[in-house]
Amino acid sequence: MSTKSTPGIDESDAIDHPSRSDGFVRGLSGLIGGPLGDHAVSRDRQRGGRFWNAVRVVLALTCLTLVLHWVQKSPCQDGAWADNEQYTRFCYTDVLALYYAERLNEGAVPYRDHPVEYPVLTGYFMGALGLPVHGVGEGNPEINQGQWFYNLNALVLGALALATVMVLLSLRRRRPWDAALFALSPALLLTATVNWDFLAIGLAALGLLVWARTRDGRSGLILAALSGVLIGLGGAAKMWPLFILGPILVLAIRANRVWAAVVPIITAAVTVVLVNLPAAIPYRENWNRFFELNTERPIDWGTLWYIARYLDGKFGDPAAIGPFQWLDANIPTLNYLSYALFGLACLAIGALGLLAPRRPRLAQLAFLVVAAFLVFSKVWSQQFVLWLLPLLVLARPKWGAFIAWQIAEVGYFVAFYGQLLGSATSTPVIPEGVFVLAASLRLGTVVALCVLVVREILHPEQDAVRRNYADDPDGGLLDGTPDAPWLDRFRQRREAPAAVTPTPVPTS
Repeated sequence: MSTKSTPGIDESDAIDHPSRSDGFVRGLSGLIGGPLGDHAVSRDRQRGGRFWNAVRVVLALTCLTLVLHWVQKSPCQDGAWADNEQYTRFCYTDVLALYYAERLNEGAVPYRDHPVEYPVLTGYFMGALGLPVHGVGEGNPEINQGQWFYNLNALVLGALALATVMVLLSLRRRRPWDAALFALSPALLLTATVNWDFLAIGLAALGLLVWARTRDGRSGLILAALSGVLIGLGGAAKMWPLFILGPILVLAIRANRVWAAVVPIITAAVTVVLVNLPAAIPYRENWNRFFELNTERPIDWGTLWYIARYLDGKFGDPAAIGPFQWLDANIPTLNYLSYALFGLACLAIGALGLLAPRRPRLAQLAFLVVAAFLVFSKVWSQQFVLWLLPLLVLARPKWGAFIAWQIAEVGYFVAFYGQLLGSATSTPVIPEGVFVLAASLRLGTVVALCVLVVREILHPEQDAVRRNYADDPDGGLLDGTPDAPWLDRFRQRREAPAAVTPTPVPTS
């Protein structure tokens, strides 16, 4: 059954109102008179609708948040970071710092003239914006090239953030207020332009949207291929969008439509290869810097491994090397262990996707996979929170746990800058235990969100999205399809009562 035209459900009646459906918002609405009533809805319909509908409000809120983010970063825009201003005012951004570190201010072409620590599409993006700024700056020495570069990046990344929220609104036409979670996110306010993550996020979101529009037939195959291209482009900017292909494959297997997943997987793989070739073939050593750096990096701040290493030193024998301290000195083993744990988590998520009582939604599995990657990774940068943000909006649009997670992220953001300042001045600003506590709360809230998503997969009647959609609005040509026959036979075997051996009746 297609969710685009669900029998018996009027599209206007299906619009979700959080003050009615979300327990947390319903409780807060008591401060302003309680949940929205039916009379208010009907009066609004009689007027033919207001200009400030849900979509426009969410878009306006997103723009406001991005403007506030730009204001928050403005003390750092001139690049004159005196007295560690970039840390004391919480305005550090890689975008400005790397304009000089990657020698874009000298006209260096990424990969050709300088190794780049990011995947190729991010490197291309840096060059595409940085080299024109350098060209203008050469003819106009009075301009601040770094400031121009940052503001140009902020404009493009802000447009990608707006594209992302428009995708969320398009995917949730019956639940437009879900996108307000994204628009009002403190994580968006604090980290939108810390790095180039919105390049990958925007491409991945567009890939999900195109996948959601796929249907049977030739046009469906074309859209499936296009979705793979977009996800592949996202993966060429930051690797994580490629993880979305795993859940698509699992759900396609469950729906007995493996071919549907093969198309985007192949086009994504081809896209990644083609995007990498122009840098990988002629400038292999500079291109390989990203892989070398990720292989050689030790335990980074705020990760599961960092927390465990701290506990080693706090509660272990001071004269002995704890297991996580040992891992920090044996990076190849750390890498293998991190990859193995992530792989096991993916297998568990795959099993959940195949064996859950009802086929999970794509966003639920995608959120779990990306969250598992962050939980077990040895690197968890402050802006990586943005990876999870749109996926959680699609997977579990409930305000209570979302706000708890965002509070933990803000706490970690503040503690992280305290660590940065302490490292820069060689004088501790906050106790190490406070930073570890902030990192633990961030880790704990992400794990808690995963538990809540798994619970709703196992109990789909608790899934808020399914109250407005018959199946999976992100499922594309898998939406509304029945499970594969082998899964039905598997369930029947599991549910069949065990054969009972009759008790012999004694004879006289």
